[in-house]
Amino acid sequence: MNWIIELFSNHSSPAYIILVYAIVIFSGVLLGKLGYKGLSFGIACVLFTGIIMGNFGFSIDEHVLEYIKDFGLILFVYTMGLQVGPGFFASLKKQGLTLNLLAILCIFLSVAVVIVIFFLTDIPIPSLVGLMSGAVTNTPGLGAAQQTVKDLAILHTNLNNIPSLGSYYAIAYPGGVIGIILVVIILKWVFKINIEKEKAAYEEKTKSSSPKPEKITLRVENPALVGKAVKTIFDTIQTKFVVTRIMHNNVISPGTKDTILHENDFVRIVANPADMERLKTLIGSECNEDLYSTDVSLVTKKINVTRKEVCTHPLSELDVINHHGVTISRVFRSGIEFIPNGHTRLQFGDIVTVIGYENHVDELAKEFGNSKKQLSEPNIAGLFIGIAIGVIFGSIPLAFPGIPVPVKLGLAGGPLIAAILISRYGSLFPITSYVTQSANYMVREIGIVLFLSSVGLKAGPAFVQTILSSQGLTLVLLGLCITIIPLIITSLVGKFFCKLNFLEIFGLLAGASTDPPALSFTTKMVGSDAPAIVYASVYPLTMFLRILVAQIIILIFV
Repeated sequence: MNWIIELFSNHSSPAYIILVYAIVIFSGVLLGKLGYKGLSFGIACVLFTGIIMGNFGFSIDEHVLEYIKDFGLILFVYTMGLQVGPGFFASLKKQGLTLNLLAILCIFLSVAVVIVIFFLTDIPIPSLVGLMSGAVTNTPGLGAAQQTVKDLAILHTNLNNIPSLGSYYAIAYPGGVIGIILVVIILKWVFKINIEKEKAAYEEKTKSSSPKPEKITLRVENPALVGKAVKTIFDTIQTKFVVTRIMHNNVISPGTKDTILHENDFVRIVANPADMERLKTLIGSECNEDLYSTDVSLVTKKINVTRKEVCTHPLSELDVINHHGVTISRVFRSGIEFIPNGHTRLQFGDIVTVIGYENHVDELAKEFGNSKKQLSEPNIAGLFIGIAIGVIFGSIPLAFPGIPVPVKLGLAGGPLIAAILISRYGSLFPITSYVTQSANYMVREIGIVLFLSSVGLKAGPAFVQTILSSQGLTLVLLGLCITIIPLIITSLVGKFFCKLNFLEIFGLLAGASTDPPALSFTTKMVGSDAPAIVYASVYPLTMFLRILVAQIIILIFV
């Protein structure tokens, strides 16, 4: 049995370190699966099992622990950025801008509450930032704050004596999760929300604002179009639509911009529903003519884009109509289907709907790759070159007047912003950002459990001392104030000034607090994906600002 004693007594051995992390993560994930009426702490339980293990003396060498913590944080924020990045810029348009402004309001209200507490109590501002990070369940913000304190400790030696930020984070975290869910329940009760009515109203709203492309067949009846090329329609109606098929004298051919229109030709068009009436007015009446079964050689196929060379040019330069005699009618990317135009750049992993003769479609499939195997293979090189760019980006110092130490995006903000930009503009550079959903999820979960277990192991002894101190209950209540006050104010502004649907408000609250457990609760409660869609819209900007303000507050008030 001496080998067991030796294994657990040598705290610097790789076997001991791996074993401790394995026990913490296994037990935390197992506890996280326990819940009551849809409420559970999920992956956050890894933090608590880390605290318990740390309190019982299972310590890890500080340098090793810091390395694992930072590496886990990088993996988490980078893969999260890749996931939400494609829809981020689209979310800033129309309603997305309103949602993000409300999320910003919630963030600055949290900051305001922290500043008020700072002036009313004797709690150090770094500790309050740790409390705020737990109250809004923002783990990367904690990581950024810890890094800032470490940098400032060189100039302010008194910072070496402040309590662990992780212990304050852990104290506020349970209240952060429960507080958001409590606000959602209170809103549902006070406003007597009918979930079914809210779902119907939301679906009607989204149907008009984000329409899915539809197909229509029109007869050419406008004399002004007879004898003109199809491009005349595009020049007349400045909107996105695609002519997929044209039937002339019972012969069906793919639609091209140079095809000449004749009276009583039938044209098959893919367009947004809002543009259908304009197209009818310009071209002619709708009809039920079958443009599919007449010519079996004309096919419609979905092709995967798996050649990086294709992604470096817009569709106008690829000119698939003239080169291959086919038409791309739709592009499916990150769960969204849209109509492309000449300026659209395809991305690795896109699925394009192609119409043309079978041999021509097969030629295009070879040019675009269409390799299922390549999509299933993990892109390790692209993942780590992106992380390297993010680390460099996060290390750039940004000087602000009156702040003694330059602000950095750090190991949380840098990789997050890099991932968002690479996922959106990666096709312009020789970087493949595509990661399969399962691989992304696996890496992200590994990253967050490594980070949370490291924070828990380090904070363990300090957490127990803090929670059992005379300040323990006070800190829990202060954390709840930081959680609840901004959420209630933001909800009321969203309801009465921005006229948001309650399903949108629920998603906004979870997103503004970067809180997956709250999102899971609200999604199950309403039986709709609406909260998740809003959550994804505000998450990137919220995450970035939470990381940034955590640093700025410390730099200003220390």
